[in-house]
Amino acid sequence: MAASDQRDARVAGCTRREQDMKAFIEFVVKALVDHPEQVDVREVDGERVVVFELRLNATDVGKVIGKSGRTITAIRTLLTSAAAKQGKRAMLEIIEPEGRRPECPAPAVSSAEPTPQ
Repeated sequence: MAASDQRDARVAGCTRREQDMKAFIEFVVKALVDHPEQVDVREVDGERVVVFELRLNATDVGKVIGKSGRTITAIRTLLTSAAAKQGKRAMLEIIEPEGRRPECPAPAVSSAEPTPQ
């Protein structure tokens, strides 16, 4: 195999692995959520960092995050391991839908109660 063919095979292999990581994220997340048809994973590729942006239904965000963030942490750990084999760094970000978090007003402090001294 010529040197240029080997280089092309490596480049194609990296692209395939990144596609595999994207497919892995989609597979796991779609298995967790109630609205799998609304799962969208976009890949933003940098020189050494690959950022995967995860968009999903607002009602499914909590299912993907899990209790105390354990589910998303496990997914990120597996993704990090797969990316390390390529010599890259992978990040997974959940992009929340517009209007997901309405701004909550700060709790009112009553001045009727005396402050302890």
